[in-house]
Amino acid sequence: METQADTTGSPPAADRAEPPAMIKADLLAGLFFLVLAAATFFSAWTMDRLEARRINPLTVPGLVPGLLALALFVCGLVLTIRSLRTAAPGGWTDLGQAVTTSAARRAGAVLVLTLTYALLLVGLLPFWLATGIFVFAFIMTFETWLSTPRRPLLATMPWALGLAVVTATVVTLVFERLFLVRLP
Repeated sequence: METQADTTGSPPAADRAEPPAMIKADLLAGLFFLVLAAATFFSAWTMDRLEARRINPLTVPGLVPGLLALALFVCGLVLTIRSLRTAAPGGWTDLGQAVTTSAARRAGAVLVLTLTYALLLVGLLPFWLATGIFVFAFIMTFETWLSTPRRPLLATMPWALGLAVVTATVVTLVFERLFLVRLP
């Protein structure tokens, strides 16, 4: 008996298999999402329910974050179980090699810069200054340290500074004047 050829143009099932490193990355991501969902749900559950003000229970402040936490928990659980059920020989070694690539360094730099901005600079400094420092540091990091080929430091500084000043000014004015948001 002759089998029919695959006319869909998709690769054979063996070619569609996930790399072992991605399976292990999915496991770590799934566990991270489970922890994040649990922390978010706990925070939503402990929010003030405003019973003293006779607020409808369906409009309490923690309802939407709690529901989102439950959805995130389900997604994290599915991702974790799926990755645990899939064989991944050599996956941890492959994941370790993937984490040391230039793309991973760039992603790590974005994570560090963004978290520094959100958790440290905003609130400690005026918003316009924190935003200017963030934009300047971001441009300098990606243009001089992480770009290929690297651009000269002194040539990058003037336009990074100019872009940081313009961005901080425009963002601050738009939020304060147009959206009427009081910035930290």
